[in-house]
Amino acid sequence: MRIITFGSFDILHYGHIRLLRRAREMGDELIVGVSSDELNRSKKGRTPVYSEFERMEILRSLRFVDDVFLEESLEKKREYLLEHKADMLVMGNDWEGKFDEFRDICKVHYFERTPSISTTSIIEVVREMKP
Repeated sequence: MRIITFGSFDILHYGHIRLLRRAREMGDELIVGVSSDELNRSKKGRTPVYSEFERMEILRSLRFVDDVFLEESLEKKREYLLEHKADMLVMGNDWEGKFDEFRDICKVHYFERTPSISTTSIIEVVREMKP
């Protein structure tokens, strides 16, 4: 089974690792769509700490990630799923219900997020540490 997930994956942390590992355990292959720098700016209002190239290289280095591609548009999710022949889309449950429209082309599964961790919270802690 071919699994696909999407995300920014900026400042890779334990929650990301848990999601990616659990996603890979659901199938034979895990493909990760990494949000482009421009897509991050448009949806989060900030530039990622790591560039799209750096984030893709970090993810490629993980043993449970089989392939990585650049996600340039939220409106192309269906196209990406079809292009990569996804059998299942896996996302964190902060997206619960938002991708159910793709159930006509693949299974959709939402994992419970790892409590008390997020890239945003890590960035805030680092900002507070600066003198």
